[in-house]
Amino acid sequence: MSPADFRSVADAIAADIAAGRLRPGERLPPQRDFAYARGIAVSTASRVYAELARRGLVTGEVGRGTYVRSEPGRVGPLQPEPPAAALDLQRTHSRLPEQEAVLSETLAALARGGAEIGFSQYGPAGTARAQAVAAGFLARADYAPDPADILFTGNGRQALAAALAALAGPGERIGCEPLTYPVVKGIAARLGITLVPVAMDAEGMCPDALLQAHRAAPLSGVYIQPTLQNPLGVTMGPARRADLARLLEGTGLTVIEDAVYSFLADAQPLASFAPDRTILIDSLSKRVMPALTVGLIAAPPHLTDRLAASVRQGAWTALGLSLAAGMHWMSGGSAAALAAAKRRDATARQVIARAALSDLRVVGDPHAYHLWLELPETWRAEAYAAAALRQGIALLPASAFAVTPGYAPNAVRLALAAPAREDLDQALRRLRRLAFAGDDQVVE
Repeated sequence: MSPADFRSVADAIAADIAAGRLRPGERLPPQRDFAYARGIAVSTASRVYAELARRGLVTGEVGRGTYVRSEPGRVGPLQPEPPAAALDLQRTHSRLPEQEAVLSETLAALARGGAEIGFSQYGPAGTARAQAVAAGFLARADYAPDPADILFTGNGRQALAAALAALAGPGERIGCEPLTYPVVKGIAARLGITLVPVAMDAEGMCPDALLQAHRAAPLSGVYIQPTLQNPLGVTMGPARRADLARLLEGTGLTVIEDAVYSFLADAQPLASFAPDRTILIDSLSKRVMPALTVGLIAAPPHLTDRLAASVRQGAWTALGLSLAAGMHWMSGGSAAALAAAKRRDATARQVIARAALSDLRVVGDPHAYHLWLELPETWRAEAYAAAALRQGIALLPASAFAVTPGYAPNAVRLALAAPAREDLDQALRRLRRLAFAGDDQVVE
């Protein structure tokens, strides 16, 4: 069969998906059965399935088969926005009543103090005062970044993009957890960087697996979330951090430590164990609010200039007004106060979630704003996400986090931050009922 012919078969399946004859979450036949039914070679069937996956129409689950995506047409690492009418269990931005008051007070304070700081244009280093404020804000026991090595970006995603671009060029490799922050996949794809999944256990990335991956083909760096890992909620203990730090020193690898969730848990930053081998990134989006935020980079001294150049080249420099607001929050106590309130809020939401899902298997830290739900065998993750959306609840299947296509576990991530607590409780109880109903028992 010619390339045009296998694409015509893929076109026919795509038409069935578009017309609703193949529904989201529906399982396609094994490739051998598909080939027999169509009168084509198994190798051709494999090309058809690969073409459908390339178009973003199907997804594979290791050992389980190939399924119609819940969001057909969303290709690769793109993370869908929750529909406007759906209850949002996709995003981990919390919305506390105190945030509105903080925003109003901040804007008024900046106006009283002189608007020029909000309208000035700064480079990646901001100002010496801003660097000093941020360094003090990020400091912990046994960790005190040098203010001269602090850089600013528009948000945490831009800080991550700048760090990745500084460490790796197109075609180079960055190690990461096999289930990771979906935005990292998108950034890496656009930069031409290959993400290499490194095995993890109950404490996060395994140093031995990282060493093995680096020896197999040299890595240009590592991206890791050692505290409240997204999506699994895993936090590394001090011994694991020390082991990882020794490996970094021995190999010369540099790690990007994503600390955006660190305000919710008490854990010593990896940067305190390997300060010369760690780029720590953080932001005020989740600590304070995404509406007016700033990204933070604490760089090893020998990488500061390279990272600053990366921020400039990517046009990721923080805006003056956002930098001024961030300084006000970090120095005036607003960020710390909101972080404390959000820690209490996250813990309360975890209690609600675990009670609502008490007879299902959930994984995660009781201080996190997200929870990993492992589904019963009667469901597949894509089908469950599609069924939940039809009931007005938006969540993300494991495939959104999987670095390697087709190697997603049968699970979904539940973001607990956005809804009102009463709405969250009701939504989770609906999800519990849905989980026990099974795919073949769901009534539209």
